[in-house]
Amino acid sequence: MINNSDDVTGQCHCGCVRFEARLNGGFEKVLRCNCSICRMRGAVMVFARLDDFRITAGEECLSTYDFNTHAAEHYFCSKCGIYTHHQRRLDPTQYAINVACLDGVSPYDFDEVPVLDGVNHPLDNDGTVRMAGTVRFIRSD
Repeated sequence: MINNSDDVTGQCHCGCVRFEARLNGGFEKVLRCNCSICRMRGAVMVFARLDDFRITAGEECLSTYDFNTHAAEHYFCSKCGIYTHHQRRLDPTQYAINVACLDGVSPYDFDEVPVLDGVNHPLDNDGTVRMAGTVRFIRSD
């Protein structure tokens, strides 16, 4: 079960990249996105202000990827390939953090996760944030 603290620690799969963060909105605001990269990686994300996120080990292991508008910078471990976080295009004052990288948290801890309509990104349209749907996790007994 999820720790309700807004202070979290995390790491990539191999442990080379480690980080700590204070979440903006805690676990009350989780999100997925249906843009091309998010659809492929399937991550559930939480958010932290740039000043509230710190790499504690393995900064040299981080690689970045950007595409299309080159506004969002996506970080992943160059050793194991795991996406850890990205600086958001919609709000560049925040990082989106992969919850699967957080210590003691799983994407399957969330019964429902709203999905942002990133295919029709607000910055490419009229500025309105639209939702594409909701992903639900139903536990089997």
